Amino acid sequence: QVQVAESGGGLVQAGGSLRLSCAVSGSRFSLEVMGWYRQAPGKQRELVALKYSDGRANYADAVKGRFTITRDNAKNTVYLQMNSLKPEDTAVYYCYAAPTLGGPYWGQGTQVTVSS
Repeated sequence: QVQVAESGGGLVQAGGSLRLSCAVSGSRFSLEVMGWYRQAPGKQRELVALKYSDGRANYADAVKGRFTITRDNAKNTVYLQMNSLKPEDTAVYYCYAAPTLGGPYWGQGTQVTVSS
């Protein structure tokens, strides 16, 4: 049984910071990619950031320079440090993990709300 445990969402003022965490347990295969997507009301789910097992990272243009994705491979955990938050960052953030076989796996979502 694969479990995806997200934490760190909340309510912050514009310009503030949050750190999201996501731990994946129970995968039979190593996690090739871990990352985050987000979905705001009335909008499509969009990529936020991905971190690959070899250390490469991809970021959405909207978050480049503000968000940093990191991984702890020993713990199968991915983090998203979100700085200089803007109201347009308000969304449900979903953890994503894709193993070498099977998956992908999705978290249940954690709400991030940025007030102006």
